Amino acid sequence: MEELVKMSEKGQLVVPTRIRKNERFKASDRFIAVEIKDGVVFKRVNIPKIKIEFEAISKDLGVHLKKRRVRQSDISKAVKWARKT
Repeated sequence: MEELVKMSEKGQLVVPTRIRKNERFKASDRFIAVEIKDGVVFKRVNIPKIKIEFEAISKDLGVHLKKRRVRQSDISKAVKWARKT
């Protein structure tokens, strides 16, 4: 069932009460906005899961860089080079 929603001057959209209750949305919930052909889809995301995934990727990257003996100075030089181009 569709419901009409209006955007505020601040760009905020209000999720209708029925949908908030059915989906158990809370005020602290976070959403990702994905552009599609005819609009935008909002998907609720769990920030702690994202943080855990990021930490795992960071750890793996650290191991990878250590194996290849990449130093902090190498990374700094690479960043400076990338910013110039």
